[in-house]
Amino acid sequence: MRMPILGFALGVWWLQRQAMLPQWPVLGGLCAAGLACAALAWALRRRWPVCTRTAYFLGALLAGFAWAAAMGQMRLADHLPAQNEGRDIRVSGVVASLPQAYENGVRFEFEVESAEAAVPSRISLVWYSGRRDEVDGGGDAGDDARHAAPELHAGERWQFTVRLKRPHGNLNPQGFDYEAWLFERGVRATGYVRMAEDNRRLDAFVPRAGLAVERLREHIRERFFRSLPAHDYAGVLVALVVGDQRAIDSGLWQVFARTGISHLMSISGLHITMVAGLGAWLMSFFWRRRPALMLRLPAQKAAAAAGWATAFGYCLLAGFGVPAQRTLYMLSVVALALWLGRATAGSRVLALALLLVLLIDPWAVLSAGFWLSFGAVALLFYIAAGRVAPRHWLVEWGRAQWAVTLGLIPALLALFQQFSLVSPLANAVAIPLVSLVITPLALVAALLPFDLPLVLAHQLLAWLMAFIEWLAELPLAVWQQPAPPAWAVLLGLLGCIWLLLPRGFPARGVGVLLFLPLVLLPPQRPAPGELKLTVLDVGQGLAVHVQTAGHDLIYDTGPQFSADANSGNRILLPYLRAQGVQHLDGLIVTHQDMDHAGGALSLLDGLPVDWTASSMSADHPFRQAPGHRPCFDGQAWAWDGVRFEMLHPALADYAAAKRKSNDMSCVLKVTSAQGSVLLTGDIETVSEQALSKRHGALLRADVLLAPHHGSRTSSSAEFLSAVGAGTVIFPVGYRNRFRHPNAVVLRRYEAAGARLLRSDRDGAVTLRFGVLRGLTLEREERRRYWHGR
Repeated sequence: MRMPILGFALGVWWLQRQAMLPQWPVLGGLCAAGLACAALAWALRRRWPVCTRTAYFLGALLAGFAWAAAMGQMRLADHLPAQNEGRDIRVSGVVASLPQAYENGVRFEFEVESAEAAVPSRISLVWYSGRRDEVDGGGDAGDDARHAAPELHAGERWQFTVRLKRPHGNLNPQGFDYEAWLFERGVRATGYVRMAEDNRRLDAFVPRAGLAVERLREHIRERFFRSLPAHDYAGVLVALVVGDQRAIDSGLWQVFARTGISHLMSISGLHITMVAGLGAWLMSFFWRRRPALMLRLPAQKAAAAAGWATAFGYCLLAGFGVPAQRTLYMLSVVALALWLGRATAGSRVLALALLLVLLIDPWAVLSAGFWLSFGAVALLFYIAAGRVAPRHWLVEWGRAQWAVTLGLIPALLALFQQFSLVSPLANAVAIPLVSLVITPLALVAALLPFDLPLVLAHQLLAWLMAFIEWLAELPLAVWQQPAPPAWAVLLGLLGCIWLLLPRGFPARGVGVLLFLPLVLLPPQRPAPGELKLTVLDVGQGLAVHVQTAGHDLIYDTGPQFSADANSGNRILLPYLRAQGVQHLDGLIVTHQDMDHAGGALSLLDGLPVDWTASSMSADHPFRQAPGHRPCFDGQAWAWDGVRFEMLHPALADYAAAKRKSNDMSCVLKVTSAQGSVLLTGDIETVSEQALSKRHGALLRADVLLAPHHGSRTSSSAEFLSAVGAGTVIFPVGYRNRFRHPNAVVLRRYEAAGARLLRSDRDGAVTLRFGVLRGLTLEREERRRYWHGR
């Protein structure tokens, strides 16, 4: 049974790697082939056991592939037609998730019941408050819709006028796939609420079981925040009880990641198991004291039923995430085995839980939590297998900590390019305190009408966090490295399995040798004289990474998304970590517009930088960075055989009165033996003319970063002729409100015969100037069937 389930899981995973889904006739053929494999296995079951197992495995693999493909086809069918993007549509339905308030309004998921035009059944909406409607890709530059977001609650029925777009996210090397995350949740369009006279609440509550659970979760969340208004860790208690991880401040998540306790600060399998055990123990305690009940049903069975019911209730309260599902399904198998009086091996329980998760949610394999949660439990079963001599509980606890810490390192490096070196110590203290004391107290507080348990839970959490924050500040708290290749991850997994073999097994030390490539492989860099340049996909903004054999430069840092989220901490720092960049030799911010400078301060906080340059005004905080210098025409330097020349602004421009910020953009030319690139920031026609006049032939380049995102106020014919680039890159956001690039400008570039690349269509664009020249478009490299075309 276990091998066919693993085959089914492999088939599901294989399907999620496809760029296109097979059509229904092909799926029918796959199902027929799977049934043929099963029939062959049945016919050979007595004569050739190896062939039987192989046939079952192949049949299950085809079944998993076909099942995931069929589910994918049905989900893709629920889509937003292209003609309905960017138009006003009146919809009615229910608020289907916990509303998330933030500084610009409120975000929520909406279950559509009726609409004027074809829209998906589940959409993600923002109701902006007190500002222009600026959803990515939605609004028009002249749209002056200012309106306040009302108080929204889960389970309410509303009528809105909305403007929608198909799911679209930034796609960068080793970056987060936002479209995959939306697809797994069944969200097939995003957008915002428009100002309209007929926007109104239709019903205060829609009586439905799922919505009642969401309303209860919201009630508990609001009560916790109301009872702990000035407490730093109220959001953590909310996350532990109702699973709302967005209640935790982003700074705290960084602390948890550095100490390896992120799994504890959201509802994990450990918490659900603990609550189930408490429910089972209470039921057993009560049942054994009632002889009449004992005669009707054994206490063990009553305890198993109570434990399962408690776990189910907690999973619903938690939002039914992947770790919660996995734990509930395992507990279900154990409870059923107890009721039927059958012993069940741990690996079989885990396999059945895996099958149930993938049958219900075949997109779970896209989640990091899926791999980490199943991997951790599999490791615990692995180290317990074949060991019959009991040991002291403290020894068993330490062995389990060692196994999970070591065994998850390959997955953590593959997924996040880091793991915590202080994780064993942090978890040794945090696991018993959070799981056995803080979480039960918070759950009791959710059930009782007074706040004493909640205040006590917060105080204990504050004491724990003082210790955790001290660990996080240690200089060697985290091991960081570039993203390892797949072969090194697999070799590292094999090394972990070898190292965790029972003591006395010969040559266990070989596992260390297998593990070494995972952590010792140096990052790939250009050879001396070569150049690698990546225009990152940051939406409507600009961020470029320029890399030579031994140096790294960032040119602009992308936009700011909110008060605590920007391209620096959301895109640039994870990208640079995955590339193995530990420090920057230079950071240039072309001018002070927030779509270019939004991530600068976060980048300075996250990485050491040798020097910075910009054209910003003297009062801008970025000017206080160490080694800051103004950029001006005439600056030049060479790194590893690659030449860098600053061509704009002229030094005299700083003294000019009322000079536009765009026209003060730092223009940089990078030249290697194999080609050159001209990076232009947001310069407009007047600056293009000045550049052509001052530099003439020096402007010639193979690749041009389109000035001002392809705005109609830039890319003059004279400038394009002077540059003569064969490749032009437009850094633009999907359906951006400025409508960049301008259609007239696009035709101008097409007439010049240039190849046009766009970050909204192609994702991050990576150019390699070396012995082997190369161009990588991230959306082609990582094409998946759920990505918008």
